[in-house]
Amino acid sequence: MNLRIDIIVIILLFFGCKKVSNQSPIVVEDDLASIVTNQYLIETEELSLVINNPNIKLIDFRTPELYSEGHLPGAINIWRYQVEDDSYPYGGMMASKSQIETLFGGLGISNDNTIIIYDDNGLCDSSRLWWILQNYDFTNTKLFHGGINAWKKRGGVLTKELPTLIKTTFKLPENASMKYYISKENLLSAMGNNVKIFDTRTEDEFSGKRQKKGAFRGGHIPNSKNIDWSRAIDYYGDMKLKPKGQLNEIYKKFASKDDTIIAYCHSGVRSAHTTFVLTQILGYQNVKNYDGSWIEWSYFNDLPLKQDSITKIFN
Repeated sequence: MNLRIDIIVIILLFFGCKKVSNQSPIVVEDDLASIVTNQYLIETEELSLVINNPNIKLIDFRTPELYSEGHLPGAINIWRYQVEDDSYPYGGMMASKSQIETLFGGLGISNDNTIIIYDDNGLCDSSRLWWILQNYDFTNTKLFHGGINAWKKRGGVLTKELPTLIKTTFKLPENASMKYYISKENLLSAMGNNVKIFDTRTEDEFSGKRQKKGAFRGGHIPNSKNIDWSRAIDYYGDMKLKPKGQLNEIYKKFASKDDTIIAYCHSGVRSAHTTFVLTQILGYQNVKNYDGSWIEWSYFNDLPLKQDSITKIFN
């Protein structure tokens, strides 16, 4: 990859690519598709080539506190609560279409922008925003592989400066496909069929020994298999995705690529990551992420569950 990127850089410089002080060169919009090696992933070398492109909108998907300590130049901060629908009696539900339109318009994001999302958690949080936008058919997004830690490791500049935001009108398509979404009702209907249900939480959450804040009971959905989302990344290393061959070995034990798979976790964040890995890295075709996940499921006392005999509540 490095050789390919170096060649691209030489070509861009040869044709008079402008630079801003000592930062990476501005690349015209048409160059982005030729630089990025995966439809929805962008690597550090690739990001450095396009970070100053005015058509790029960087989203720092971390807490406001972490964002204020330092972020990539020009990055806009969005955090989970901003993309949640708080009209439910429980938390974590996906924001409505109008909420996303209002949020993005207020942040100066236009429909013709390319959104690049990063976090510091192995793409876990970034994948949730990617998943929401996919359901509303906004696909002009990339996830920065390795996130802010990869940027710092390469010597990338961080700043505390806030970007200037000029409000825009942002509109999502009228009839959303909701292609990776499944509701509680549809999950209940599917449970009697030949579907694979992946619980992507920790083993203790799955068993019910641990009940995270926000849930109403401990345990798991009957017939689900526990496949911790973090198995897909080098969790104690660079937090990047494992090689494709290793990922195939992990998931083929639980489902084939033509199976219907429903993933869930605590609030649909970790399972959004698993949905991304299965569909975009491994090519699984029939994968849905249960939006309400365990928080919603545990709220309804009439819904079935399995649990360990001892439950401890944690934040």
